Amino acid sequence: MNTENSATKPIGSIKVDNLLINFTTEFQRLWDSGRSQAKPATFWRAAPAPDLLPGYFSLGDLVIPGHDSINSKKVAVVVCEGPKSGESTKVNALSPPIDFEQVWRSAGSTTVADCTIWRPIPPDGYVAMGMVCSDREKPSLNVVRCIREDLVVASTVGNLIWSDKSSGARQDLSAWSICPPIAQNGEIYISPGTFAGVRGYSKPTTLTTYSLRMSIPLQINPQLQAPVLSGIGQPTQLEKAETTYIAKLPWFTVIDPVLSPIEQLRTTPSYLLERTDQYVLVGSGHNEDAASKTFKWIVHRVQTRQSLTAFALVTSIEFDSEWPINVQAPLINFSGRLDKKFAHSDESGGWSAHAATEVFIVVSKNRTVAVYQMQSNYRLLREDRTQVTTELNYTDMSNLHLTEFSS
Repeated sequence: MNTENSATKPIGSIKVDNLLINFTTEFQRLWDSGRSQAKPATFWRAAPAPDLLPGYFSLGDLVIPGHDSINSKKVAVVVCEGPKSGESTKVNALSPPIDFEQVWRSAGSTTVADCTIWRPIPPDGYVAMGMVCSDREKPSLNVVRCIREDLVVASTVGNLIWSDKSSGARQDLSAWSICPPIAQNGEIYISPGTFAGVRGYSKPTTLTTYSLRMSIPLQINPQLQAPVLSGIGQPTQLEKAETTYIAKLPWFTVIDPVLSPIEQLRTTPSYLLERTDQYVLVGSGHNEDAASKTFKWIVHRVQTRQSLTAFALVTSIEFDSEWPINVQAPLINFSGRLDKKFAHSDESGGWSAHAATEVFIVVSKNRTVAVYQMQSNYRLLREDRTQVTTELNYTDMSNLHLTEFSS
């Protein structure tokens, strides 16, 4: 077995409780199906340079169709034990397996080298995230780590990656991808990039697989102060805009139109989706009559389905559902969903409400009124604060604000 290294730049880890999650583009070649009649495939192990990511472990090996090197072309999740928060009584996030169960061996095939595939057996309270490839010997317990079960979410078996069909081996093996479930509000689920291996060629229906889970960090700034009328003069059309929310998104959840995924990992490992709110004047009026008077204004919405679709096509980010949707072969298989309050997706009508609305206000004599609507502007920014694509705007119809002044 030989090692193929590719220099990479260390990035900040994602911290989930006392688990640290990072990524590597460096892999060790373990075994390939060469000289057999099976389809070409190679097994790899994530092998980050110790000086870049010290203390990081693989969650399981990868099987990739073909025999070409994947160094600096693919990305794998690696994990490390992190510090515990405060007076946390939780046990370690990671644990080595207590043993391995052999699933397959290449005996009988015409491949150059021998290969065995093993399923890690986790200790109580932990789960195994993938399989391990070895030669004839049982792997060392130190080549992989299991994850504490509260840090993962149950997942499903996805598509077939490779099978040893026609290899000549006396045992049959099929290797399947791992698909995370639909993400819940404000969360991201990440497939570790490993595979589920079983004896035989039928898709397993009872095998439980797992994905890592994390929350989308959301910075909440002080909310805007609603405008107040102080006289009968014409009020300001636009009140001061303030950034009220900032969602931090890991690189793999964003399509960047000018950066490849590997470039994203190395240059902007996280993106900021900023929401800036602003009160916009709908209309104002002063009643000089001796009796009450009715004023009417039209409230226009700035959001359109076309702008939302265009934003999603460029970035993959969906505001009113999970993402990615219709994205072909993402480098990291994941499911994400923005916080509903941040994304305005929990409001009546939400992003689908485009029609203007009439507002009627009955104003007593000698009183001045003004009606404002809240508008939200979203910008997606790289770490260097450059903007990824055009802005996205939303009219919050649940936040119409009425202010009065008595003369």
